[in-house]
Amino acid sequence: MNNRIITARLIPMFLVVASVTFQVAPSLAQSKDKKTENVEAKDTHANKDRPLKANESRSSRLTSKTADEYTVNVKENTFVFGAANQTSVDVMVSVHDMNGKKLAEFDGTGRGPEYFHFESDKAGLYTIKVAPFEDEVGDYEISLSRVEPIARKPEDRVDQLMSPYDNKTTPGGVVAVIKGGEVAFAKSYGMASLTYEIPFEVDTRTNIGSTSKQFTAYAILLLAQQNKLSLDDDFRKHIPELPDLGEVVTLRHALTHTTGYREFFNTIAMTGRRIDQGDWIDREEIVKIVQRQPKLQNSPGAEFSYNNTGFALLAEVVERVGKKPFPEWMSENVFQPLEMSDTFVRANPHTIIKRASMGYAPDKNGNYRESPDLGAAVGAGAIYTTIGDLAKWIKNYRTGELGGSEIFNQVSTPNKLTNGKATKYGFGLAIDEFEGQRRIHHNGADTAHRSMVMYFPELDAAVITQSNNATFARTIPDSVARAFFEKDLGKNESTKSEETETVGIDGEAFDKFVGRYELQEMAGVVLTFSRKDDTFFAQITGRPKSEITPTSPNSFKINDVGAVVTFHPNEKGEMNTLTLKLGSGFTAKRIIADPWSPDAKQLAAYVGRYFSEELETFRHITIVDEKLVMKMSRREDAILSPTSENLFLSEEGAELKFQETEDGKFMELVVGNGRTRGVSFNRVDYGDTRKPENSSSEE
Repeated sequence: MNNRIITARLIPMFLVVASVTFQVAPSLAQSKDKKTENVEAKDTHANKDRPLKANESRSSRLTSKTADEYTVNVKENTFVFGAANQTSVDVMVSVHDMNGKKLAEFDGTGRGPEYFHFESDKAGLYTIKVAPFEDEVGDYEISLSRVEPIARKPEDRVDQLMSPYDNKTTPGGVVAVIKGGEVAFAKSYGMASLTYEIPFEVDTRTNIGSTSKQFTAYAILLLAQQNKLSLDDDFRKHIPELPDLGEVVTLRHALTHTTGYREFFNTIAMTGRRIDQGDWIDREEIVKIVQRQPKLQNSPGAEFSYNNTGFALLAEVVERVGKKPFPEWMSENVFQPLEMSDTFVRANPHTIIKRASMGYAPDKNGNYRESPDLGAAVGAGAIYTTIGDLAKWIKNYRTGELGGSEIFNQVSTPNKLTNGKATKYGFGLAIDEFEGQRRIHHNGADTAHRSMVMYFPELDAAVITQSNNATFARTIPDSVARAFFEKDLGKNESTKSEETETVGIDGEAFDKFVGRYELQEMAGVVLTFSRKDDTFFAQITGRPKSEITPTSPNSFKINDVGAVVTFHPNEKGEMNTLTLKLGSGFTAKRIIADPWSPDAKQLAAYVGRYFSEELETFRHITIVDEKLVMKMSRREDAILSPTSENLFLSEEGAELKFQETEDGKFMELVVGNGRTRGVSFNRVDYGDTRKPENSSSEE
């Protein structure tokens, strides 16, 4: 089946009533020949009084500390899509409404097209501002390729949402809607292979990343049905070489992300290895990482902390109990019984998967580069499949053809922690509510591939998105669900305001939100809020900063991922708690700490070389331009910002705590990056600068 579009005749044509401002990361080519209307634009700086017409490019040159502004006159409920092609300057594009309020900002790669888009909820003049990044000087071209009414038909709405990926020079993807276990709508966009100019098709086999976890969970539950194991078995019963870390860790703990084991991808990243660049990871390393772990990060079952290590170990259990390699066991016991003939476990990134998409991510120059799959992802990810096969899988949710209804009920029931509090995760599946409908879902992200399977049991309907583009917007699946199921969704007013409104908040008014907030469901994961003048930022542990946009007096949208943060004031108006809505909802509490600004003498006390025996890795702490900087192998230097006494946050979101001894020396550095925390680095330059034995990494 290689047709580019499938549409069922009986799909209801729902009207999209909400005007949603959404953020899509840039791709690298421009959509052509789209219907446009009611557009007039002017460059008020470089090309005064020269109209910018649809499908016509205009050139301009930015000089330091200048910006170009274009006015666009559109009707109510209009979709606008365009690009600023960065010829020799890195630009930031922002969109502003008639009152000057910023609706969205786009700042992706340094060269190539910087895509922008917005949707008007009122008729009038909207402003598109093009500014240089960090006072650069250079040339760019700007054009509008789509100016049209927000689509009323769901199929046309999908075309609008997928505009950045709909061309022959961009990695693309596929969007599908499943009803009653059958494909009701599916359409592909862009390219599966830029190297060989192969378009993305509906039946292109694609890496679904962590969406694979539900398949691993099914495998364990099938073996439990056959009395070959128990969910409450100690992991060491099946993998005896795992260490005794003081408490029993069970298979159930792995299924629910509550083991307390180090997260192996995060741990390996802390050594300096570049898994995003294809550095090799062997599956045997996962057991070794656990063996070198000095203690559990949490008591098993007490904390939810999303963790690939547990699912990778579950795949090992399937192999040992099932007496076959995991890919072969899954094929014989899961895929073949459901006639999923296009579904495979990729044993490693070098295994050939025919008719598969290649993953791509943009480089700093705006060009796409190939991104090889993650190594050692078996069990946690590594499944390639198609829309047609996923429809069969979703049908099994309802029919229970494989394993009966009991297994689906188990995987889709929220787990309870040892304190009795329910999480929003079952076994390899997340469970929550989406605008009045119960939703069972899981997303996936390999180095470049992106995936989402979102199922609404009361509707017996699902949305699937798959992409080989690392910049694929996380907001698209939700928007597709609204387009196709709008009549069945019961939006509340708070949801509408979060998605459709923007408000003006100046810098001083934002200061009440500034600070650090720890997620209650994921200990050690911290959201940090900061500002630079009137631009506001959020940073989650282990990730770089993201700009945020106000959507209400106490709510903000994290632009590059589509998440919404809502602060909850106490009786005194203090912002000590918040809710993060990103698929599931998470709560966070402010970390109360006095502001701390170390002087030069205090910073100098941290300078030195630190070595981790657990990771066999060095960190070099030094001072550059009066700022504390961390250097490590194969990584760019990272500026460390103080957050409280002896505690620093790196630009990538890692937390570093310097431990002081009784004599006032800092002899230990404890590092955490969210899913891996409490990793100790001992100072090695006090009286002994020799390289420790058995070390494998140098700064």
